[in-house]
Order: sequence, then structure tokens, then C-alpha cells
Amino acid sequence: MRDAYHEELDSIGEGLVEMARLVGSAIGRATTAILDADLKLAESVIAADAKVDDLQRDLEERAVALLARQQPVATDLRIVVTSLRMSADLERSGDLAQHVAKLARLRFPDTAVPRDLHATILEMGQLAQRLMAKAGEVIITKDVDLALQLEQDDDAMDLLHRTLFQHLMDDRWRHGIETAVDVTLLGRYYERFADHAVSVAKRVVYLVTGEHADELTQSEGRTGGDADA
Repeated sequence: MRDAYHEELDSIGEGLVEMARLVGSAIGRATTAILDADLKLAESVIAADAKVDDLQRDLEERAVALLARQQPVATDLRIVVTSLRMSADLERSGDLAQHVAKLARLRFPDTAVPRDLHATILEMGQLAQRLMAKAGEVIITKDVDLALQLEQDDDAMDLLHRTLFQHLMDDRWRHGIETAVDVTLLGRYYERFADHAVSVAKRVVYLVTGEHADELTQSEGRTGGDADA
């Protein structure tokens, strides 16, 4: 019975990794769809989000069943509860990729992104995909150091987000209000996607250490300061 219980816990972890893989792929494909005005690709991203939703529902059902049957305590309880929260982050990430694809579909056959912002949006999409890939790796390896790196990596997304707003506020903006709204929404989608990847990594830190990532970082900072003194 105990072996079956731990196999089920492992299966939940595998489900999270698969969700991370799917939503990472989705944001990459959605980015291509919106930059290339590729309606077929956008539709495929929109349709594929149903699989992410199905995975989340299945994971939740198995996690709740484990809670009811096994009444786990200590570390095992932390794994189940944290997994539920991670699945919610990943499901929302999938929704954000779908939002990008829906905007591509809405503006087809035109593109929602002005040519002079293509490079910035492409970089945001690639960064979002890398962050989610790293979050998936963190789920597999339980590497706390790697998990803590994601928040630093996310600074690059924040910088790109600010770059978009600088373009929007520039007196030379000539693309109109509708495009400005589209670009604002896109920036927000990518920023929030990255935030969810960071959130997943932080939850792994809590799962492994029992401490929240911010508390752990502050603690290490204090320790480092004492050592220097």
C-alpha cells in the first residue's frame, strides 16, 4: 500500500512536468502565431489548452483522493498541497498562452504587433518559454538553487515589459490606440506568464525546505552578512 501511495505521489509530479511542457510549448507557438499572423497555428494553441485543463482536473482529483484516503502529514502533505497550487499556476499559464493566440486570431489577417516591436515580443516569448522550461526542470530535480535563480531571470522579462511601455509613451508612436491596447495586453500576458513560472519554482523551494523562497533568501543574506563581518 505504501509503495502504491508513493507511486501516486510520483505520478502527480509527472503530471506537473507534463503541464509545464505543454504550456511552455503553447507560449512559444502563440508567439509565432501573433508575429506571423498564422491563424492555423493560433487555432491549434487555443484548442490545445483543453488538454492542460484536463490534466489539471485529473491532478486535482488524484490529489484530493490521496488526501482523503491517506491523510498524509508532514512532508507528504506538503507535496500534495503544493502540487495543487502549482497545477493552478500552470493552468493559468496555459490560459495566458491562449490569450496571446486569441489576439492573433482576432487581428487576422493583420498582425497585432507593429514591425518595430517584433523583436521585443519575440524576445519576451522566447524568455517566457525558457522560464517555463526551467520551472519544469525544477519540478523534476527539486534543485533549490536553480529555483531561486528564476526570480533573477524574471528581471529580464520586467525589463522587456518596461521597454514596451517606453514605446507606447513615445511621442513618435504612430500605430493608433487599438494597436497600443493590443501591445499593452501582450506585455501583460508575457509578464504574468513569467510570474507563474517563478511561482512554480518558489513552491518547489517550499516543498523541499519547508520555507518560503523569500524567507530563505533573506536568511541566506543575513548569514552572508555575518560571515563577511
